Amino acid sequence: MLLEILSLIGLSLSVYSIYVEYRLSKSKKYKALCDFGKKASCTRAFSSKFGKIFGISNSFLGFMFYIMIFSLSFYNQINYIFYLSALSLPLTIYLLYSLYFKLKDFCLVCTAIYIVNLLILIFSYLSI
Repeated sequence: MLLEILSLIGLSLSVYSIYVEYRLSKSKKYKALCDFGKKASCTRAFSSKFGKIFGISNSFLGFMFYIMIFSLSFYNQINYIFYLSALSLPLTIYLLYSLYFKLKDFCLVCTAIYIVNLLILIFSYLSI
């Protein structure tokens, strides 16, 4: 049940990220709720070169990841959840590093997603 809740939280954060990216594509003047200043901006993170991998939005990839995690948890496939979350860990660490040390930014949504990813890894490992 905990993994389902975490995946739904991650899914919600990803949907919000997709929404922000969509609004930014329509108007560069859009100010997201998660923009608190020059050094605390999810818009800056989403629109940076680190916001996409191979031309695919991280938000969309996250959306797909959390759908898979939710589906697997629904069918009690904890081993697969653990393997998927372990495979996603290097990307999570890379994005975290890029956000804080290359962009020198704080993104509340991104940080929440990193925490959710870590918690999914931990709780899936403990459930094996």
